[in-house]
Amino acid sequence: MKSPDEVLREGELEKRSDSLFQLWKKKRGVLTSDRLSLFPASPRARPKELRFHSILKVDCVERTGKYVYFTIVTTDHKEIDFRCAGESCWNAAIALALIDFQNRRALQDFRSRQERTAPAALAAPAEAAEAAVAAAASEPSGPSPQPKPRTP
Repeated sequence: MKSPDEVLREGELEKRSDSLFQLWKKKRGVLTSDRLSLFPASPRARPKELRFHSILKVDCVERTGKYVYFTIVTTDHKEIDFRCAGESCWNAAIALALIDFQNRRALQDFRSRQERTAPAALAAPAEAAEAAVAAAASEPSGPSPQPKPRTP
């Protein structure tokens, strides 16, 4: 299993700004198993992180001669547009890392549900056995008395 800090891919991609002119800004992307970090061109600025638990999907892939355009949709349905050089395959790398993250999370959820229900499932047969023993102990031993026939 990969550690969350292990870099899966690193390189250049461009993010469309939210400003009025929607300019493409070059970023250095660092993809790990649980997030995409975007470092701006200026070294002083802090990176922006898109954690996979807040990403719904990678969507809307379009190829032109030079670029691949794709959109990351967040859990609050915000769309963030990116483009990268056609041969860099950033969209595929992000999509695969996101699927891997979602699969790991689903497996963890399943295991935690099993662990919560397993003690109850193990206790149920033991409780049933105890109840049967208690019921048997409360019954009188020996044959049960026969009712007397009624005479008219």
